[in-house]
Amino acid sequence: MATPQAQTAPLQDRVAIVTGSSRGIGREIAIHLASLGARLVINYTSNSDQANSVAAQINAGSATSRAITVKADVSDPDQVKSLFDSAEQAFDSPVHILVNSAGVIDSTYSTIADTTVETFDRIMSVNARGAFLCAKEGANRVKRGGGGRIILLTTSLAAALKPKYGAYTASKAAVEAMAKILAKELKGTGITANCVAPGPVATEMFYEGKTEEMVQKAIDENPLCRLGETKDIAAVVGFLASDAGEWVNGQVVRVNGGYV
Repeated sequence: MATPQAQTAPLQDRVAIVTGSSRGIGREIAIHLASLGARLVINYTSNSDQANSVAAQINAGSATSRAITVKADVSDPDQVKSLFDSAEQAFDSPVHILVNSAGVIDSTYSTIADTTVETFDRIMSVNARGAFLCAKEGANRVKRGGGGRIILLTTSLAAALKPKYGAYTASKAAVEAMAKILAKELKGTGITANCVAPGPVATEMFYEGKTEEMVQKAIDENPLCRLGETKDIAAVVGFLASDAGEWVNGQVVRVNGGYV
């Protein structure tokens, strides 16, 4: 009787960049992709200790380094280019998967009338410009011919259109439009481009500036009566990054438990 062969991990040795992966949703995505066999670039902008902790968790028990950390501001084109350069040099491979998870929010939850120009510009710089620069670099450098994935994190607020999230929602809605167009522009490359749009997820960024009443309202508005968890989002990203997700292209997948 023939013995069954060991199954290869879905993302075995594919190189993945996850921006904003030192904490929150990005961190969980990086760890999940590593569990599927990927080699990871952990990107951060300020907290090297958090980024090193993620890389150490991924590298634990492995004979070879499967994760590196790279400091880069996604709103700076030269630093985004350097992020890809570092990935290629570290793993001697093209990048297969780009996940842009880096983002900021206005924790004052101001109306559009009360949002400062400085706040608007900061949110647009990281969320919209950052996603554009990552997608632009990815479109030119992600591996072609199969297995190439560009996954941009947005928000279910782009469908809910709730008051006091005007700048944040606008920044993410712009990303959703870009992703749909990018998928068409990448015709023939084998690279897919999609958005994953979480609803309220229990992360530091979600809790920032919110009262207990605001948090409870988000829970009450969800048919599953809870906040999302980072693992809820990571699992969907993992599917889209795998060969099983190839036929999903140019889409916005709203992962929110029925919130929208």
